[in-house]
Amino acid sequence: MRPAILIGLLLGAAGVAQAQTASPLFRLESGSGQTPLFELYTSEGCSSCPPAEQWLSALVTSPDLWREFVPVAFHVDYWDNLGWRDPFGSPAYSLRQRGYAAAWQTPSVYTPGFVWNGNEWRGWFQGQTLPSSDHPPAGSLTATWLAGPQWTVTFKPTASQPRLYVAHLALLGFGLASTVTAGENKGRVLLHDFVALTLAEAPLLRLAEGYHATLNVHPPLTVKPQRLGVAAWITLGNGGPPAQAVGGWLDTSPQAAGTQPH
Repeated sequence: MRPAILIGLLLGAAGVAQAQTASPLFRLESGSGQTPLFELYTSEGCSSCPPAEQWLSALVTSPDLWREFVPVAFHVDYWDNLGWRDPFGSPAYSLRQRGYAAAWQTPSVYTPGFVWNGNEWRGWFQGQTLPSSDHPPAGSLTATWLAGPQWTVTFKPTASQPRLYVAHLALLGFGLASTVTAGENKGRVLLHDFVALTLAEAPLLRLAEGYHATLNVHPPLTVKPQRLGVAAWITLGNGGPPAQAVGGWLDTSPQAAGTQPH
């Protein structure tokens, strides 16, 4: 399905009652072992970021993608004052990175900045491979596209004690390109993958069978990615570390819907 048509479906009007009774358009489900969330904080206004993004783009063809890690590239806006406004940048993503810095008791933020499951990761600067995960027990996480902009996130944890969880869901753009005409990357054509086009968040409500949240996800109309993906994760509280993550290519065909087991 072409991205423009897919985004149109995402933005289409659909009543809540219809969404609850209709068959899901798309569904992703994790295994019970924890899948790490892998974040890159980047900017088109930063001359050090293109090599990091090129490295991240290579993960598109990794056999471990979505199963061993779920990547998301957050474009920050705090370099926009250098002369070039990042079209994918958001103050909310800058605030998200500053939240990590506060949790780590770090006085500043920087790009490119990597976060592995809530922890700062500097291995890229030393040419290291991604950390491995033994997938400790966490619980199954399901992200379901119901209709229009409406998604649901359901979490069935392995731990029995009640906790406060928050659901996060991002639409990811792939094959995006920008011709930069000002700032540190002036004259360069920058290519991007795993770009967070939009991010929705909501607290999870505890139900008999687990935890549940409904989110409305509205992608920007001006962005035309070659391909779309989705990443969903839950955190302990709004600023806590990721407890589970799931991701995949966003495809409405029946063959694409299914689980992502470990």
